[in-house]
Amino acid sequence: MSANPTTQNKVYHYRGYNFTVSMFWSPFLVKAREPDHDGPAHTGHWSLYLDEPDQSWVSEISRFDYVLVSAANWFSRPSLFYEKRRLVGCSFCSRQYGVPDLTLYYSQRRAWRVALKAINDLESLRGRVIVRMLSPMSHFENGTWDQGGNCKRTQPLRSNETVMEGRDLHFYTAQMEEYRAAEKVAEAKGRRMMLMDATAAMLMRPDGHPSRYGHLPNQKVQLYNDCIHWCLPGPIDIWNDMLFQMLLV
Repeated sequence: MSANPTTQNKVYHYRGYNFTVSMFWSPFLVKAREPDHDGPAHTGHWSLYLDEPDQSWVSEISRFDYVLVSAANWFSRPSLFYEKRRLVGCSFCSRQYGVPDLTLYYSQRRAWRVALKAINDLESLRGRVIVRMLSPMSHFENGTWDQGGNCKRTQPLRSNETVMEGRDLHFYTAQMEEYRAAEKVAEAKGRRMMLMDATAAMLMRPDGHPSRYGHLPNQKVQLYNDCIHWCLPGPIDIWNDMLFQMLLV
């Protein structure tokens, strides 16, 4: 493995198989600037440049055989929206900025549209592009993450025991619509863009989160119940199985 300690991007090279996996950390897919918590404003808002794809990954993917694109949950963070380098809106913001609260749904759709367009605009792209749909935001029951919510289930739900709604449904619908539009453009260019949709399967897996056990047994720590991250065996294996089958097609 090699990595620049100043970034979260990583490269794993398996010498025996002559196979390399590169990971690019770009949670919004577009250019973004982290909150300046110590700045004079103390806003805690991310700055998202919704018409500028993140070149840290866009500039690299033309040399890969397979490109897997994924993003969703980070759009729920408070953010300021820029287009043409001008502040046009925000999400979870006060009136101090003088711009409308366009909500997180605006940024999520715009970012996906710009990112997929950037992929299709690459003339030298030779690899297959796989777009992974979102996994559910969380499986908290009987309260939110900060109000005693938990995920104590030890078995998957049945398909008739849950339904996608709210933010998950909004995000999923927008992501699917943007993918379908980009897929048509890719097809017209003779490229392969594929959909990896594990959303319905993950919706039924509240048993895959660490709940209150997200630490080593001997650690005396007080953590909130983690019903967001996938840590237990099973759910993530589904993603791997789906991906392997898609690579064989």
